[in-house]
Amino acid sequence: MRLPGTRYQEPGWEEVRKLLGQCSLAALRGLVPARPDLLDDYVERMADQLLAQRHGPRARAAGNGYGDTVYELAVALVVELRARPADWDAFCAALADGPAGDALLRKKVNDMFAVLRDRVDADNYQAACGRPCSPNRMYAYRMLDTAWHDVARLFAGWRAHREQVGAILGREIPDAAAPIEVRQLRTIADCRPEWILRWSASLDAFGGGPGPLHTRSKRFASLKTSPDKIGAMLREIGDYEQLSANRDEDWLQDLDDASVWVEDYWRVLQESDGAATPGPDRILEASQDALDVADTEHDPAPADDFADPRLETLALQVSLPPGYLREAAAAGLADGRIARLLAADGLPVRLAVYARLLGPDDDAYPDAWRDPATGALPTMQQLAALAEVSLPTLRRRRDVAIARLGAAFNDKRGSDA
Repeated sequence: MRLPGTRYQEPGWEEVRKLLGQCSLAALRGLVPARPDLLDDYVERMADQLLAQRHGPRARAAGNGYGDTVYELAVALVVELRARPADWDAFCAALADGPAGDALLRKKVNDMFAVLRDRVDADNYQAACGRPCSPNRMYAYRMLDTAWHDVARLFAGWRAHREQVGAILGREIPDAAAPIEVRQLRTIADCRPEWILRWSASLDAFGGGPGPLHTRSKRFASLKTSPDKIGAMLREIGDYEQLSANRDEDWLQDLDDASVWVEDYWRVLQESDGAATPGPDRILEASQDALDVADTEHDPAPADDFADPRLETLALQVSLPPGYLREAAAAGLADGRIARLLAADGLPVRLAVYARLLGPDDDAYPDAWRDPATGALPTMQQLAALAEVSLPTLRRRRDVAIARLGAAFNDKRGSDA
């Protein structure tokens, strides 16, 4: 199960629990009896024990789907224990009745870290979502996730579990085609709250004991009569698992394919430089350069004279607000030498240069350069349309301007030296 901010709710927790139990048995041998004032000693001993195990297969195993290893999660939880001494105090109180064997000691350690795990994840969930969440609610999320997996298991083997599946669906299941609900249940978001309630009720007859929603415990009291709340929690788990599933995708193949494509692209361009006939991109750039020269010869207006209605129309066509070009041209980012070096390049090229050198999120940009609706700078495609050139041509002009800036400042440093 995955929820925003949580790290310990996935199947990797079982290995984290085993590693903590294994190291705790060794760490507690010199701390008998365990006392509240020995927490610092326990944490130091645990750090040593975990460090000694860090290269083992269990420690190096994946602890969750976010890239944390079992070792990293175990160390983080021990650090959290130091910051939350109440859990250690409760553990010491549970051992106060007398010496415990390894089995009982490991169980008490497991209980301590299980409670701490839910507290940590509940706090992180609140920080991530801004919604209140108690350790009991985190436990309820995990119970519902376990319940839906068991319902899915029963549905998948519905012939062998016909009576229990019928009890969950609320009707008899004939020995014929599979119930339509079996085909509909694909993810936790497809699981209906009434199925969870009936599943819990069915466990007394088919599972050897009452289900979690039908015990005397008050832990799930708020869910027993609230199918809407159960449905909302199921959907939340499903929505976040679908959202976070992208982290599990292997994008390296796409990265390799893109790298190969770029290498082939530049190889073709380099070969076209020395060929009798230039490559297609060179032909387009040469044609565009010729048009640019013709426009410059026949239009003596300065580069930033954006009062032309045609240019205002261009701005509207690329989804920029009316008056954007005029206001953006009036605003400036750099004064002095940089402004003089870029003055002849025109606003679209200057914007492309700054976006490349400073990145899109720098606080130095004037507000007039950003789209009032989105707060973003124009994209390279928008700038190319404003400059009425192709995107490769705009990139080339941007790179030429950047190289010119670099050469000018290198010359300045050389003369100063």
